[in-house]
Amino acid sequence: MARGNFGELLKREREMREVSMEELTKATRISTRFLLALENEEWGKLPGGVFGRGFVRTIARYLGLDEESLLGEYDMARGGQATADPAKPEERIPSPPKWLPVAAVFVILLMLIGLFYAGRYGWRRFAAHRAAKQSAVSPSPAQASEAISSPDSAALSVSPLDLSVSTSAATRVRIMADDKLLLDAELPAGETRHFSAKQQFEVTAGDSSAVLLELNGQAMPPLGAPGSSGTMVLSQRDLRQASGGTTRP
Repeated sequence: MARGNFGELLKREREMREVSMEELTKATRISTRFLLALENEEWGKLPGGVFGRGFVRTIARYLGLDEESLLGEYDMARGGQATADPAKPEERIPSPPKWLPVAAVFVILLMLIGLFYAGRYGWRRFAAHRAAKQSAVSPSPAQASEAISSPDSAALSVSPLDLSVSTSAATRVRIMADDKLLLDAELPAGETRHFSAKQQFEVTAGDSSAVLLELNGQAMPPLGAPGSSGTMVLSQRDLRQASGGTTRP
């Protein structure tokens, strides 16, 4: 079909069926302005996209014409301009930059290194604080030697003894301080008790491995062999080195 005959064909088919422009407008709900633009092939007055083809399909259906045939003639008349709506381009999520995983690994490594050094620094501060505390309560070597060589002066300068008893398992513990009974009871696991004395402690435990002793903040040796009872006497001389205890059967 030659270009320029679509409008004449559409008008002729409408008039052959004695359908007025007003009737066609009411029936198809297409503006008279657009109907006239189709019959006069005034493409610039028609809306873009699929609206023009939709108008042609509606008119063909109302007039009883073959829709596909009329649409083909409409496309030829418009020179192939009236095409279907182009497919909407796929919206792809942009992929992350290639350097992002490397940067994430680098940040994680920095965090781990920071935690490592922070832990070491914190432990050093804790050790220094504990050493300072121990030095404050413990006599210096010169003071200890003076105490040994001069009993009278030692008696005046001796600091009180502080005993910390902690249990890792339930066991019976007996504590004597300066020949006075302070404790003789079954202690549960995880228990910590503190005792004070002027001269010495005598500590007995049913299970030597279940008791941890600290004298003025310094850890003392075990009372005896693991699983057996043991007894230990602690005094000022044991602040640096624990004396040997006697093991009870």
